[in-house]
Amino acid sequence: MSRSRNHISRPTEHAAIHAACRSARPLPPVEVLFAHLIVANAMADRHGANLLGHAIARRSGHLTY
Repeated sequence: MSRSRNHISRPTEHAAIHAACRSARPLPPVEVLFAHLIVANAMADRHGANLLGHAIARRSGHLTY
């Protein structure tokens, strides 16, 4: 069996992120994001809290991309 026959091309993480960034993703209301931020903090989920904090800043207009 040849390699090309079994090879499945998959996008790299960079290509997948770039593709996702090409279209706008609507964010939930700030109240919902804050509720999830409280849950993330209660569960000591630092990564989730970080993501939610950035989403809140982006949703409230403090950050632009």
